[in-house]
Amino acid sequence: MSPIGIVGTGSYVPENVISNEEIAAGAGVTADWIKDKTGIVQRHRAADHEATSDLAAEAARRALRQAGLTADQLAFVVVATSTPDHPQPATASIVQHLIGAHRAAAFDVNAVCSGFLYGLAVGVRLLGDGDGSGGDPAARYGLVVGADIYSRILDYSDRRTAVLFGDGAGAVVLGPVPTGLGVIETALIGRGDQHRLIGVQAGGSRAPASELTLAEGGHFFRMEGRAVREFVQRELPAAVGGLLERARMPAGQIRHFVPHQANGVMLAEVWPELGLPNAALHLTVDQHANTGAASVAVTLDTVHRRGALGRGDLVLLAGFGGGMNIGAALLRWALDRPTEPLGVPEFGEDDPAVEHLASWGLLSSAVQR
Repeated sequence: MSPIGIVGTGSYVPENVISNEEIAAGAGVTADWIKDKTGIVQRHRAADHEATSDLAAEAARRALRQAGLTADQLAFVVVATSTPDHPQPATASIVQHLIGAHRAAAFDVNAVCSGFLYGLAVGVRLLGDGDGSGGDPAARYGLVVGADIYSRILDYSDRRTAVLFGDGAGAVVLGPVPTGLGVIETALIGRGDQHRLIGVQAGGSRAPASELTLAEGGHFFRMEGRAVREFVQRELPAAVGGLLERARMPAGQIRHFVPHQANGVMLAEVWPELGLPNAALHLTVDQHANTGAASVAVTLDTVHRRGALGRGDLVLLAGFGGGMNIGAALLRWALDRPTEPLGVPEFGEDDPAVEHLASWGLLSSAVQR
């Protein structure tokens, strides 16, 4: 069997841009407070007619187009989301229909903000074990999408959550790559004893929707921010270290680190603890905020389209979120740098986000002037 790697990337964020000023007053804070506490300058919000499947399908089309493939070459469609279109059917089934992936199996993964990494790990195993094609030899590729619309489940008076999130989708196409490239190792970690740190309490079988759950705000996303930060600072370095140890890969060889874009300040705090001396830390949190399961895939697509990732570079991906869960993947990049930027807007020299992130010394080579 050929090794499995990423053969195409794509992302989509809605056109509607929401500045810090537009949400600050409702949350009882200022625009500068949001930037100073999170590194976020703006985020994107889905239009009224857009559902999670719409964002996911557009990111999928872009990834397929980059890979030079058609949807009927897909063996499966995995959608990682915690904001599905409906409790059922799976959002992946809707995406499968929207993109015309008629041969593909379709299912959702809900590991909240770690979901894309969970989906990636599952997809690699389906293809790598030789049983991902459903018996169809023409279907040698798989699609993994992370997509969320958190704007629909936020309490905009809650400053702990209202300022952090945006909407978006990111996708990768998985398939055979040359020997020596592709996914090397993955890690999936669960800490279910801490599941109460992040969640939406109402709307499921434990607390079905009712007048009471609506009145109590049970359908809004809630998070214990300080405890989540402590979880990430404690668990993420251990997860990264364990992954590299199993892969027998020295930390100094990692060239790129693409993390979940939870909070820019939190990433600045945990970054030195990861021990990746030669890696570029790639951030898009200032422009897109936290897009949930989409954030790693959106950032990966952004930096690839800007030409930051070279063929053969070692890339480390990591997500963390509700559950509590951590997902990570180490891969040797299988795509060539684009000969010209692939439709990703560049940062302007006077962009305030650039100055703010540069003050931390955290800008990746993809965006630093």
